[in-house]
Amino acid sequence: MNLSGKAKLAGVMGWPISHSRSPLLHGYWLRELNIDGAYLPFAVDPENIEAALRALPILGISGVNLTVPHKELAMSICDHIDPIGRRIGAVNTIVVNDDGTLSGTNTDAFGFLENLRAESAWRASDGPALVLGAGGAARAIVAALIDDGIGEVRLANRTLSRAEALAAEFGRAVTTVPWDQINAAMDGTALLVNTSTLGMTGQPDLELDLQDLPDTAVVNDIVYSPLETTLLRKAKTRGNSVVDGLGMLLHQARPGFTAWFGKEPTVSDGLRAHILADLSA
Repeated sequence: MNLSGKAKLAGVMGWPISHSRSPLLHGYWLRELNIDGAYLPFAVDPENIEAALRALPILGISGVNLTVPHKELAMSICDHIDPIGRRIGAVNTIVVNDDGTLSGTNTDAFGFLENLRAESAWRASDGPALVLGAGGAARAIVAALIDDGIGEVRLANRTLSRAEALAAEFGRAVTTVPWDQINAAMDGTALLVNTSTLGMTGQPDLELDLQDLPDTAVVNDIVYSPLETTLLRKAKTRGNSVVDGLGMLLHQARPGFTAWFGKEPTVSDGLRAHILADLSA
């Protein structure tokens, strides 16, 4: 598509940035919706992130996504941060307001829930969730589950103190589980979510015995490389409903795109196939 002088612009900032699939994802939607606009990758050294963000309104850029290592740094730069961004403690989406101020949010919680609802019959009222990991993704997912009304989140991490710190922030709905007691914690669980790097390409497998996991439980691994992790394969074999991690990546991009380009995109089979082709290239 040829861009006009009125083209709407957005992008993604990271250091490095070559790994990001966001330009591929947003570019697909721009073509699909026939929008006069572009979404660009910006490699920004952490030392320059404040200057880069403050330059957005001057350059006529509607906003950006942020990837590592900028998500926490941006918290002190944005003029406004919404409640979910503050609770998660990181910003991955910034919108430039009409007055030039910057509003930050975190769309990972939204992306997680939208993907889970689209790919399974899970509901918060089904029962407890067991979440593995205590990093940034875990924070977003715990926040999403609590905001959706779940009664109990069981949180396990290889370093227990990190899980305990996260649980202390989120209150009584979150209880911690020592890593060597994960199998027992599966009893009565309605949702099992892996947010750790275990099972990711190049990382050790996530070794779990699913014997105590109810057959009705949904198993979600937010890893998308590989798309079917060992955890998902084992869960599928025993009859559990499984949800891969690609959908979370796709759905979390929707709010930013809508804010920057003025049209609401959809996560389609065509989009999934487009991103998967790149992942497998």
